[in-house]
Amino acid sequence: MALPALADEPCACSSPDGWQYGASLDVSYPLNFNFPENHLWRNRSTVPRHNELSPNMAMAYVRKKAAPGAEWGMELAVQGGYDSREFAFLPGEPKLSGADTLRHVGLANVSYWVPKGDGLILTAGLFSSFLGSESLYAKDNVHYTRAWTSDYSPYQMFGINAVYRMNKNVTLSGFIVNGYAHLSRPNDHPSYGFQLTFTPLPCVTISHTLYAGPDQQRTDLDFWRYYLSNVMKWEDRKFFVTLTYDVGTENIADRPGAPRAFVMGGNASIGWKFASSAYAAIRPEFYWDRNGRWTGSEQFVQAMTTTLDYAPFSDRGPRVFSKTHVRLEYRWDDSTGVNGGFFRRGDISPGVPGLTGSQHLIVLGLLWTFDRESS
Repeated sequence: MALPALADEPCACSSPDGWQYGASLDVSYPLNFNFPENHLWRNRSTVPRHNELSPNMAMAYVRKKAAPGAEWGMELAVQGGYDSREFAFLPGEPKLSGADTLRHVGLANVSYWVPKGDGLILTAGLFSSFLGSESLYAKDNVHYTRAWTSDYSPYQMFGINAVYRMNKNVTLSGFIVNGYAHLSRPNDHPSYGFQLTFTPLPCVTISHTLYAGPDQQRTDLDFWRYYLSNVMKWEDRKFFVTLTYDVGTENIADRPGAPRAFVMGGNASIGWKFASSAYAAIRPEFYWDRNGRWTGSEQFVQAMTTTLDYAPFSDRGPRVFSKTHVRLEYRWDDSTGVNGGFFRRGDISPGVPGLTGSQHLIVLGLLWTFDRESS
C-alpha cells in the first residue's frame, strides 16, 4: 500500500512532457466532547471548526517538474476551505494587505533544472515549506489532524530556493523568503535558511532545517527569530515511522525587558500497514510555548492521536475514486500553563468563552483526490 504522498511529492502521474494536474476535497465531522458554543479549536489553523460538517479544504493544481531534458517547471494551486483561512499567520500577527485573497493561492512558482553535479533546481515564487514534516493538505499526511509543531511552523514559503543533490545520499538546499509566515509582513527584510538531507539507506531520510530572520518591527540581529526543524523518516513494506523535533527562539521586542521566547515540540508518528488498502497509526507528542509567542498562550501541551485509514476503492472501482480515503481518528490534548487550554461549553462572562485544560476529539474524515497526466 502506498501511504499518502509527502507535501513535496503529490500523488500524480506524469505525462511524457511532464505535466500533471488534479484536484482534491477534504470534508470531516470533528466531534469535540467539550461542546464549545463557538465550535472552535482554540488558536489552531487546521481542522479549526468542531461539532459541524466541515469542508476543510478544496484544492486544484497543475504542475510540471523541472528535469533533465525539460529544464523549466512550474506549480500553481488554488484552494479554499476552513484550513486555508489562518494557515499563513501566527496568532496576533499582522496580515499582509490582500491576505484574504492571497490565502486562496496554495502554490505559485517557476523552477529551472541546472545540469550541475547530480542536479541543481532553482525555484522562485510560493513553494512548500522546508520546515516540518506535514503538509497543509490532510491527504498528504498520515494523520488527519496535524501535530502542534506543524500548525505553528510555516506550511508554505514565498521567495527563492536552490536544491542541490550532491550525490545519491546527500542533498543541500538554501532559501531566501519574505518571512516565517508568508502572509504576515511586520517589516521589509528577508529571512534565510538552509536544509541538509541525508539518505543513508533507501528507506531512511534525515533532514535538518534552520530558519533565521527578522519577524518583528525591530529588525536588528538581537530580535531575529531562529527555528530548527529535525525530521527522520523510515518506511518499509509494513511499518513506517516519522520522528520530529523542533525548537525556536527570539527576543520579544514589544515586551518589557525584551524577554527571550522559547518554543519546543516533538512527536513520533508510528504506523502499520495491515492490509493493501488500510493502515493504523499513533502519534504521541508534546509542545512547549514558554512565552506564548507561537500559540498565543504560555502553555505546555501533551497530545495523543490514533488514526485508522481505509481506501475502499484502491483495488477496484472507477479510477476517479481510486485515491479516496476514509479516516477515523481519536485525539486527546492536554494543556497546562498561564491562559492555556481549550474552549468548553459555557461563557465565563458574556461573550468570553470558558476554558478547560483538556480536549477529546473523534474525527471522521473523507479525503478525495484525483490526479491525471496531460494527454
